[in-house]
Amino acid sequence: MNKPTLVIMAAGMGSRYGGLKQIDKISGRDIILDFSLFDALRAGFGKAVIIIKKENEADFRALIDDRAGRHIDIEYAYQDLHNIPDGFAVPDERTKPWGTAHAVMSAADKVRENFAVINSDDYYGPEAFRVMARFLTEADLCGTPYPFSMVGYKVENTLTDNGSVSRGVCTETEDGFLSDIVERTKIMRQDGDIVFRDEAGELHAVAEGTPVSMNFWGFTPAMMDEIKAAFPAFLENALENNPLKGEYLLPECVDKLVKAGKASVRMLKSHDRWYGVTYKEDKESVSASLNSLKESGLYPADLWK
Repeated sequence: MNKPTLVIMAAGMGSRYGGLKQIDKISGRDIILDFSLFDALRAGFGKAVIIIKKENEADFRALIDDRAGRHIDIEYAYQDLHNIPDGFAVPDERTKPWGTAHAVMSAADKVRENFAVINSDDYYGPEAFRVMARFLTEADLCGTPYPFSMVGYKVENTLTDNGSVSRGVCTETEDGFLSDIVERTKIMRQDGDIVFRDEAGELHAVAEGTPVSMNFWGFTPAMMDEIKAAFPAFLENALENNPLKGEYLLPECVDKLVKAGKASVRMLKSHDRWYGVTYKEDKESVSASLNSLKESGLYPADLWK
């Protein structure tokens, strides 16, 4: 079996961060993405496809091609706001990308094997890559429903001290499959408890240990066909109801396939701590944490020296 491919979403705008956080150096010469590429390589992934905006290609290549690119095959795909089906038009005022499912769809012509999807600006930890690589190479991934997977993290391991975060809150069946995922956009700690704020401004508790999605998914190539097939229906709804900010989200696509009985999602577990730079204020603490992991021996001082 071919080694799995890692698809990396790196075309986001970073509006809360105040810049292109995907290529902001976080530990010596390393960016957060370097840690994911390093963990993916030693877990057994054979290739990485990095989804970017075309105008940022030179910046990414300058940091990646002569370092990580010497050790793992790197390809680039481009998320373009105007990459939509014939018969649709992008609103003149729209600048926001079409979302994570549209990003993954941008890499469809570069992925022929089982693949995982991650965000470029999240640190996932080595355990997540190990369990995902094992699933994509050893599990029986034939037939229907589509045998997908997702790495779940304990919600308390995914929070920042500097504001709220968006997470897909998951419900798991007794035999270890995803039964439901709901996107919560404002999860935070408040007075020692974990809560989320709904659209009406009401606070609701989230129990510690609740599994959440960090957009670390495992798919067969069939997922690309499903995303492409459902995109026109999304556009029709978004252009009518939310033309400037509507997003085609990967968790929502998965959830619809699960509820329709077309896919099952095995819940893989990671006990690692997530690190990410959602806000500019996160950088100092994330940098200290990743430097500490290097000092512990988990990573070399310079990942690609």
